[in-house]
Amino acid sequence: MKKVLFISFFWPPSGKATLHWPLKIIKYLPSSGWQPSVLTVNEDTFSAKDESLLKEISPELEVMKTGYFDPFRLYRKFLGKSQDEPLVASETISKTNKSLPHRISIWIRMNLFVPDARIGWYPKAVQRGKEYLKSNKIDAIVTVGPPHSTHLIGKKLSKAFNIPHVPVLIDPWIDIVYYRGFKRNPVTLALDNYFERSVMKEASEVVFVTKNTKEDFVKKYPFLKSKSHVLYWGYNEDSFEGLEVKPPKDEKILLHAGNIFDYQNQVPFWKTVKSRIEKGGNIKLKFIGTVGPHIKKSLEDLGLNDRVEYSGFLPYSEVVKEMMRASYLLVCATEPRHLPGKLFEYLRTGKPIIAFGDDNDEVEEILRKTNAGMLFPYNSPAEEFFEKADALKTDLEKVRKFDRKTIARDMAEILNQLKIKK
Repeated sequence: MKKVLFISFFWPPSGKATLHWPLKIIKYLPSSGWQPSVLTVNEDTFSAKDESLLKEISPELEVMKTGYFDPFRLYRKFLGKSQDEPLVASETISKTNKSLPHRISIWIRMNLFVPDARIGWYPKAVQRGKEYLKSNKIDAIVTVGPPHSTHLIGKKLSKAFNIPHVPVLIDPWIDIVYYRGFKRNPVTLALDNYFERSVMKEASEVVFVTKNTKEDFVKKYPFLKSKSHVLYWGYNEDSFEGLEVKPPKDEKILLHAGNIFDYQNQVPFWKTVKSRIEKGGNIKLKFIGTVGPHIKKSLEDLGLNDRVEYSGFLPYSEVVKEMMRASYLLVCATEPRHLPGKLFEYLRTGKPIIAFGDDNDEVEEILRKTNAGMLFPYNSPAEEFFEKADALKTDLEKVRKFDRKTIARDMAEILNQLKIKK
């Protein structure tokens, strides 16, 4: 059996959504002839914990953990927060917080940490990786980002040991959405562009989780055309098997699972929901995860507080159950090339999906082919959704191609194509 080293900053018990893709791919790869091992950090101090994910890890899987320089410990101290206080992603990059400490922290994050705030893991990860590779024959290195600094670790180890490197980009790099609206100095931007190009150039193969992101990268770097692949984010069929959850009979739950930020605030749609309620519709809005303060304020101003439930962070298994309990599922695509990972779990539930996104042909195509939902432009009232939701019958046979067992087999095929670097 060939061996592959996965390098991922996020790993259980971190509750970071990003880790679900590598976690399941690693779980299923041995069935396709690849034995994985994992290099990760001792502790993700930023994200909420999800201890339930630990049971997904095979006792036979070798997992190496290292320490790292964690700037978010300094961030907490700088802002007067306790070290065990959870951080909220939307708050750390908030544009509405005008306090001097916050603005200083944003400037440092955008201009001194290149390519990202996890670059402090690089020295120890490279050191531990070298120790491991000296005594173990590894046939491939796979890095998962963001954080995209992980790809620099993989590139360094790949070059040092002549091992093929496959970066997996779950989000864009330079153009990742949370950089927008923030100024990065020219030197920082030039260095980050250099890092991105060098990783793409030296990689043996590159994996993207959306078709649009792949197309963007190939347009930017034509040399990627022959070595780029799309493996969708997917979902875990195991999470749904045998799951029996009955939706409430007396109300319709409209659920958003995962973080929703202020720039995704759908005020016209909230007004549509209010109108339906005023006409006798028993609709309840439910949010799991972080909710932007402007969204909460919009719902409060509309008098919807008594029809809204904020659940905060929940373990993944509980999130799946809540999806199954819901009547409708809400997702907001940030930009035309954004394909939210939650969409695939949504598809598997078979519940009607309402999606918002401007000119997002990838989301629209998936919803249309599976007959699972409708896509509306941002700031659309979307009254049509409630009128047609009952006619949406998801084609689950078409959805099953997104099962991560299938995606793991596709990943194995990519690894099988690798050749030793010259």
